[in-house]
Amino acid sequence: MALQPGRGKIEGKHYLPSTPETVTWGELPNALSRPVLSVDSGATVTVDTVSQEGILGDQGRDPDAFLAGLGVASAEVLADARAIAASGLPHQFGVDAPHVVTGPLLVRDAEPGDVLRIEVVSLHPRARYGIVSNRHGAGLFAGEFPEGPPPERDASARHWQRFGTVTTLCAVERRRGRLFGMLTSVSGTRTRFPLDPFLGVMAIAVDSTTEIIPSTSVGLHGGALDCGDLGVGARLYLPVQVAGGLFAVADPHYALGDGRIGSTALEGPLRATLRLSTLRDGAVRAALGALREPFIETESAWVTMGVDAELPEAVRRAARSALVFLHSRIGLDRAEAMAYLSAAAQVAVGHVGPGPGPRTAFCRIRRADFLEPPPARARLAARQPFARIVGVGDEAEADSEQIERVVSPDPTVAPEPVAMSDRDGAGDHLEQDLPVAEHSSALPDLPGLPG
Repeated sequence: MALQPGRGKIEGKHYLPSTPETVTWGELPNALSRPVLSVDSGATVTVDTVSQEGILGDQGRDPDAFLAGLGVASAEVLADARAIAASGLPHQFGVDAPHVVTGPLLVRDAEPGDVLRIEVVSLHPRARYGIVSNRHGAGLFAGEFPEGPPPERDASARHWQRFGTVTTLCAVERRRGRLFGMLTSVSGTRTRFPLDPFLGVMAIAVDSTTEIIPSTSVGLHGGALDCGDLGVGARLYLPVQVAGGLFAVADPHYALGDGRIGSTALEGPLRATLRLSTLRDGAVRAALGALREPFIETESAWVTMGVDAELPEAVRRAARSALVFLHSRIGLDRAEAMAYLSAAAQVAVGHVGPGPGPRTAFCRIRRADFLEPPPARARLAARQPFARIVGVGDEAEADSEQIERVVSPDPTVAPEPVAMSDRDGAGDHLEQDLPVAEHSSALPDLPGLPG
């Protein structure tokens, strides 16, 4: 069965469902957006996100009918997706951005100049299927795929088949504790690939009172990052622009190939638990150095990003951010940083286009490449000229100086997560919060999952 709203395990201290009252369709928050939930810094929030696939206008805006055509039983359709599709929320397919955006959340002490750190504690698929859609005019092969005729002039949600969108359903299965997508072709060929869930859109409010921020936008506010590094255990840093930050999420993915060759990833709804923390001053410098742009940190890598209408410039911007980070945070001079990036950095493409939104690129730096500095060598105690005889008291003082000389903690190692508190005395059903690395993307509370 599907992981319906509010059912099953809620890992966060706070819970935010996706309802017509807590979502916008296609828009990210700006300075005038009203928060749907307020939390303290360091709090954990579980968000039930909804995928746009199955409810968009080129799919009839009717998930029951559309998914039934793909062989999905009514009991497997999410109630929140059904409610949003049937609501009066305005959305015009092909004009408005596609994503169902949940939020925003206000972090009570966040102020402009701070940095909001978003830690991905856990991600659980809410459905036993995901969808890949190929739409006309989008993706690397726009004009070649889909291979059918282009959309007809009178295509609409009522006559959605006339858009000519091609949709592929992939089953989700668990094998030996890992999640896989299963694609069965019309010829009977079965294709299995690993799933790596993440949220495609993670954003804070833009400091504007007039601008409409489409959910496909990317910039200092985050947005449609579409970065596969943002899985369980990742930390995303976003510079705060307005009081409270106003954080929102959308576009849950089950898997995404680098570059997103087609129109979409393997799209599917996720139950995401996130920890939101405000950093300021020294804590910001310790994490980012002089960098004040979106930044991703995982157990094994640091990731900078670049955005531009042209892909080569997006790559250059990602590399420039990596230079700033290596120089100001790690301590390499600029020539050394350039040498390292040339020899060892990995550049990935987030969105090659064409299609909505700019081109994005990422520069990955392996954390293991940067060794701890050697321990400081003990200095000889200061001595007077040869005639002085060192007494017992002097030796004790010298030993004391060496004992007090300590090695600073490695700033690249994140502190252990703090255990979550129960939900205002009513959380006896919650388990103790585990370190991030111990959370799994395993599919909970979905009986009958193969494997």
